[in-house]
Amino acid sequence: MQYVDEFRDPELAKALLAQIRETISQWPHPITRPLQIMEVCGGHTHAIFKFGLDRLLPQEIEFVHGPGCPVCVLPMGRIDACLEIAARPEVIFCTFGDAMRVPGRHGSMLDARRRGSDIRIVYSPLDSLKIAQDNPDKQVVFFGLGFETTMPSTAMTLQQAKLRGLKNFSLFCQHITIVPTLRCLLEQEDVRIDGFIAPGHVSMVIGCTPYQPLCDEFEKTLCGDRF
Repeated sequence: MQYVDEFRDPELAKALLAQIRETISQWPHPITRPLQIMEVCGGHTHAIFKFGLDRLLPQEIEFVHGPGCPVCVLPMGRIDACLEIAARPEVIFCTFGDAMRVPGRHGSMLDARRRGSDIRIVYSPLDSLKIAQDNPDKQVVFFGLGFETTMPSTAMTLQQAKLRGLKNFSLFCQHITIVPTLRCLLEQEDVRIDGFIAPGHVSMVIGCTPYQPLCDEFEKTLCGDRF
């Protein structure tokens, strides 16, 4: 397949690995601990394990798995807030399916739905607008979640709600931006990350420029890559 087979060239892979090993052997100072590279995106983590990249690289290089899933790094209190909103009898609460099983202090949204809360899984924020149109006597709340990749669709949904004059649509916005997330990691004293593989989808949306101040301040290297 075009644009895929080119990345499955074993000779090219061997040449790149040899180049990496040579670079490590010529490192300007002794390597006393593994060089830690964080792949921020879960898609990259999947690719690393699928193709055994962690086993191919020299022992001086170690992959650290990053906060690639916005659901996984969401504070527990935000789920509690979702449950509180969804428990109101006048509310239809809409969310992506991957948030349904995330536990809060009083269970998950899946548990809340079993208890009677009207919580519905949508595949697009625009689906929640259709629910709002079909249920004018209910307040429909969409749980806006995700990194920069999902923010445009949430913003478009808000624009559409305004254009359609919907008064019974609300947004519980819990979007997360990637640069402050990485900054929070680097500010931890026990974190010793030497470089980052930036998330592919997010970097397609924001480019590489927003990462530059972070790299300059903490003297870290970051590489943007696809899946």
